[in-house]
Amino acid sequence: MSLSPAQKRPDTGNPDAAAGRPEPAGARGYDQIRPETSRLLRFATIASVAVAVMLIAAKGVAWGVTGSVSVLSTLIDSLMDVGASLVNVFAVRNALKPADLEHRFGHGKAEPLAGLGQAAFVAGSSLFLVIEAVDRLITPTAITRHGFGITVMVFSIVATLVLVAFQSYVVRRTKSLAISADSLHYKGDVLIHGSVIVSLLVNANFGIGYLDPLFGVAIALYLLWNARIIAVNALQQLMDRELGQEDRDRVVAIAMAHPEVRDIHDLRTRSAGPRSFIQFHLELDNDISLHRAHEISDDVEAKVRAAFPGSGVIIHQDPEGVIEHRASFDGEKGC
Repeated sequence: MSLSPAQKRPDTGNPDAAAGRPEPAGARGYDQIRPETSRLLRFATIASVAVAVMLIAAKGVAWGVTGSVSVLSTLIDSLMDVGASLVNVFAVRNALKPADLEHRFGHGKAEPLAGLGQAAFVAGSSLFLVIEAVDRLITPTAITRHGFGITVMVFSIVATLVLVAFQSYVVRRTKSLAISADSLHYKGDVLIHGSVIVSLLVNANFGIGYLDPLFGVAIALYLLWNARIIAVNALQQLMDRELGQEDRDRVVAIAMAHPEVRDIHDLRTRSAGPRSFIQFHLELDNDISLHRAHEISDDVEAKVRAAFPGSGVIIHQDPEGVIEHRASFDGEKGC
């Protein structure tokens, strides 16, 4: 049934304002991603691409000078980093778009999709590296200019550590899967660069050339393991895995802290990129008015949103003790 213009209420994005009640301070846009989160995510993706491009240039020169498979392995890894980081740029840009008519839960799942893309990039580079290392074992090639290669690896470690420190800060503030996945393989890069330094030192001082391709194979296996972790985390989000038990317990504690809340049930949670979605039923006294039930629900909702900034929260009010169907989940011991 369509309403006439006179019957339609203005769409303010807030139920209180739509009902003619004063709009609470800060209510407008309460379910949108915070500007600070957007800035951090965008800057983190740009920083990742910039560092990867810088390392590609340095490692390309180092590989040309030394001929080391270990150095080549880090060059290939950085090439994959650029590809993965570019995927992140577009994924995060899409994930930060506000909800629209066709995506009313927002675009947050662009992040786990980017995570799967990153896993594919990392796995592909690992397999290429194994092929190159095996070929070098069969047809050994002398490594030269060890000192130059070591200098480039030390520079790479410093640059990567700075990037990882910043990414870790962003992940703590935003819980972004895309940045977390990006940070995971950059953390692996620190170990990779360290192993290459060991390989070059051993070759320079003891002339043991076969260690170089063996290190390349070991690095490839490590990258494959990282690819598996990234893919599993991405799939968990795409499959709407619940938030951690600690976060679920926080939701329950916040709801039960209100003196007029009798109980909580049917708690469901999930995440999509930087946003969380939380819904549950509140059990309230049988004799209170609908208006009072709404006020209690709003108060609990505001506290949950404060604990999970930018989250989408849906609360259903039930009279205490009402007999109704309740959702049941395999392995559930409570809310």
